[in-house]
Amino acid sequence: MISPAFAQAGGSPMGGGMDFVIMMVLLFGVMYFLMIRPQMKRAKEHKQLMEALQKGDEVVTAGGLVGKITKVGEAYITLEIAPETEILVQKGSVQLPLPKGTIKSSL
Repeated sequence: MISPAFAQAGGSPMGGGMDFVIMMVLLFGVMYFLMIRPQMKRAKEHKQLMEALQKGDEVVTAGGLVGKITKVGEAYITLEIAPETEILVQKGSVQLPLPKGTIKSSL
């Protein structure tokens, strides 16, 4: 039959315990700096954007709508997307503030 084969490398047969711990700490450190930290930074910037929204700002929503803010509430804002056409959207859906006058210049 087939006999079991064992590795001939030095060290304990169960693997190096400390090597595994160091590798996991390094892996977590790399993940933190490449994934978690940038995401936290973006979330903080988006929160600051939501707090800074005010009447008259021109914005782009997550759905691609471009409009001017006419009312600001706690959770919702009212956007004027065309003359005398207003819609209610969640504050969190605002993706990008636009410079003043962008809407008129794009028409």
